[in-house]
Amino acid sequence: MRPEHFSLPKRTSPTEQLEEALMEEFLESRGHDRHSAQALPEDQARPLLTDASVYASSKLSEVEARAHYVHELHGDK
Repeated sequence: MRPEHFSLPKRTSPTEQLEEALMEEFLESRGHDRHSAQALPEDQARPLLTDASVYASSKLSEVEARAHYVHELHGDK
């Protein structure tokens, strides 16, 4: 399987754009960007991109929880 299989899709919604930015932030913290991660052998790219996805998901959950909390503080539903 070629590394292109691991490409990160372009995102359109604000949440998707934030997820992509968080994944790229993670990759940069590991010394990679989208293109260098795709160029890695599969046995290196897969765990790196999996970790990037988990990182982005956890950060998105944190953002959503904070937003929910702020709405509760302001009496919004």
